[in-house]
Amino acid sequence: MNAFRTLHRSILLLFAVVVIAIVTLVHFSISKIVAEQSRAQQQSMSPAISLIVSQILKPLHVSEALSKSRELVALMDSESVPESDIYSTLKRLEQEFGLSFFIASDLTRTQYNSDGSRLDLVEGEVSWYFKYRNGESDTIADIGKWEKPHFYIDIKIYDDAGQFLGFFGVGKSLKSFVTVFDTYKRQYGYDFLFVDQHGDIMLSSDSNLIAKYSEFTNLSELPWYASLPREVRATNELNNLLVNIDGNDHLIAEVELPQFKWTVYLLSPLEARQAEISQGFIISVVTMLLVIFSLFLLIYNLLYYFRRDLQPELIIRHTHRLPDRNQIEVSYQTLIDTYSSLSVIMVDVDHFMDINDQFGRNAGDQVIEKVSEFIGEHLRDIDVLGRWSSEEFIILLPDMGPREAQELAHRLRHGVAILPPPSEYPEMQLTASFGLSFTASRRPLNEITAHAEDALYQARRDGRNLVRVQLIDD
Repeated sequence: MNAFRTLHRSILLLFAVVVIAIVTLVHFSISKIVAEQSRAQQQSMSPAISLIVSQILKPLHVSEALSKSRELVALMDSESVPESDIYSTLKRLEQEFGLSFFIASDLTRTQYNSDGSRLDLVEGEVSWYFKYRNGESDTIADIGKWEKPHFYIDIKIYDDAGQFLGFFGVGKSLKSFVTVFDTYKRQYGYDFLFVDQHGDIMLSSDSNLIAKYSEFTNLSELPWYASLPREVRATNELNNLLVNIDGNDHLIAEVELPQFKWTVYLLSPLEARQAEISQGFIISVVTMLLVIFSLFLLIYNLLYYFRRDLQPELIIRHTHRLPDRNQIEVSYQTLIDTYSSLSVIMVDVDHFMDINDQFGRNAGDQVIEKVSEFIGEHLRDIDVLGRWSSEEFIILLPDMGPREAQELAHRLRHGVAILPPPSEYPEMQLTASFGLSFTASRRPLNEITAHAEDALYQARRDGRNLVRVQLIDD
C-alpha cells in the first residue's frame, strides 16, 4: 500500500506541475490575440451605440421635448377641452414622428391613445398609472399592453404651479424592436439584452426572452449567467467577460442607460478567425492534458479498486442515498447557525402511489432516483437535498431569498416535467409539485416546513405540477 500511495502522490504532483506550466504558456501566448480581439470589439461598438440611440434614446428625447409644449399642458389642464382636440393632436404627432403617443390625464382619469382608443384609469384595474403616479421618478420606461406588447416611455406633466396633470408618453411595438435587432444581428453578429435594476430583461434581440403577459425573464434564468461565479453575479460586473453560450464563446460589453436605470449587454461571438488561430495552438496542449489526465485516472482507479478489494467494508455507495429527517434536522441547525437566512422547498412527486400501483415498486424507485439526481445536479454545493417521506423531498437553500428560491423551484418544476421516463415505461408522465417557505431568523425547522408543506398542499389542490409559496408572518 505504501508503494501505491507514493505512486499516487507522485502522479498528482506531476499532473499539477504540467498543468501549471501549460496554463502559463497558454496565458502568455494568447494574450496578444485576446488584446487584438478586444480592440476589434471596441471598434465595432459604434454601430451598436447608434442603434441604441435611434431605438431607445430618440423616443425618449422626442417625448421629453414634446412634454414641455404649452399646447400639451393646455390639453391636460382643462376638462373643457374636447376629446377630439386631444385625439387630433396625438394623431398629428404620430404622423410626424412615426411613433405611438398617449396622454393619461389625471383630471379626467382617462388615457387617450393616438390610435383613437381610450382607457379609463380606474385604481385597481390599471396598475401602471397609480404605481408610477406616486413614484419619485418623472421619467419611466415600462413594458405594457400585453395583448400586443409595447415599450413605453412615460413622462410626468405639471402645470406652472407644479400641480401634477398626468402622463404624456410614447409607445413602440416590441415587434418592431425584434425586427430591427434581428437585422442588426445578421449584419454585425451582436445579441442585445436590455436589463433593468432588478435583473429583468426588458428588451432583447432574442424574441423568446421578451416579456409576455407581464412575465419577464430574469437574467438569473439564463444558463450562461447562472454558470458565472457567485461573486460576479453578486456585482453584475460583466464588462469584457468571456462566456460560453450554446457552445460558442461570446464577449460581453456593457452600455449603461441611466435615464431608465437599465444596463445594455452586448453579446458578441468571437470571430472564426480567432478560433482558427487558437485551435492550432492549443490542440497539442489539449492532447497532452488528455494523455496525462487519462494516465492519472487509470492509476487513480487502480488504487481505488485495489483499496476496495483490501477493505470492501469501507467503500460505501452514497450516490442515491439521501439524508433522512434526522440528518436534515442536524444539517438545518448547522446552516441556520452559519447563514443569515434560509429557504425551504418541499417537493412532491405527483401521483407517486399511482405510479407504484400501475408500474410497480421498481418503477417507483427509478422515478425517485431520477428526480433526486436531477434536483441534485441543479443545486449549489452549500444546498442540502434530503428525503422527507416516501414521495417527498426537502431542499435547504441557505443564504437564498424567497424570490430566488421561487425562480429555482420553477426551473426544477419545468425540468422534472420534461425528464424522460424510465426506458421500460415510455408512457409514464413525470411531474412534481413544489411548496416554498423562507426564514431570516433562527426558527425551529418544523415551523418552516409546516408553511412549506401548506404551500405544497395548495399546489396539489390547484392541480399539481405547480409552485406555491407561503411565507412566515413575523
